[in-house]
Amino acid sequence: MMSPKATHAAPARHTPARRRRIAWGRVIHRAFVALMFFYILCPLIFVVWLSFFRDPIMYFPPSGYTLSWYVKAWENEAFTSGFLLSIQVAIYAAVCGVILGVLAAVGIVRFRVPGAKWINTLLLSPILMPGIVAGIAIYLFYLNAEEWLDAQVVGTYSGLVLAHVCLTIPWTVRLVSASLVGLDPSIEEAARNLGANGRVAFLRVTLPMMRPAVVAATLFSFVVSFENLELSLSLAGPGRTTLPVVVMQYLQFNLDPAIAAVAAIQIVLLGLIMLVTDRFVKLSQVV
Repeated sequence: MMSPKATHAAPARHTPARRRRIAWGRVIHRAFVALMFFYILCPLIFVVWLSFFRDPIMYFPPSGYTLSWYVKAWENEAFTSGFLLSIQVAIYAAVCGVILGVLAAVGIVRFRVPGAKWINTLLLSPILMPGIVAGIAIYLFYLNAEEWLDAQVVGTYSGLVLAHVCLTIPWTVRLVSASLVGLDPSIEEAARNLGANGRVAFLRVTLPMMRPAVVAATLFSFVVSFENLELSLSLAGPGRTTLPVVVMQYLQFNLDPAIAAVAAIQIVLLGLIMLVTDRFVKLSQVV
């Protein structure tokens, strides 16, 4: 009587020709993936390369390479002041947006406030709205607010920061809500059963477990605010011009590698922040 193992047919072995086809398929697949990555990163690589061209008028091939354009960009007062203003606005917007976003996410996920789905959709709506439309809408709102308050709002520092806070809240709500959904509420309930009130249980139990999402939301909000052009273009005032607006204004009258040097610095800075963010929360979960 045949054993059960004998009843099963022996697995078919790949012939040498089939193994070669599989190997070539893997090589072609990897080459295609590498080509796609190069295609995506090519603009960034090209901009960084342009920043080292020696010639004031960009043409290819360059006559040589230099670091003088980075020095020129640093000596340009418009670039430095715009960079510092963008840093300040991004920090304030990230901190305020994360605080408000965390509170909103906790209320939506944990407390199940009435109309939570509508509130969540409202808070995430700035992500779905084109930036230029949001910028014009906030600009028109500020004009009406000036009539109500009898005070200048458009072109002020506080008005610019407030608009960027509205831009950063959706990303915080999205990240923190995803983190809260994955947390076990019984852990916080156990802390309450041991005598901790709601505030202590949240600060000492829930918030530490949310730390990766909060850190990622802060860094991501900083990036979103720092590189934003649409809102800043409508709301920036004299002496309060962010770096993306300064770059756009510079391009109206100049086209030299100095602008590529500024862009290269932004690419490196934002790239490092995104790498740090990915260490806490995978970017594939939010983009």
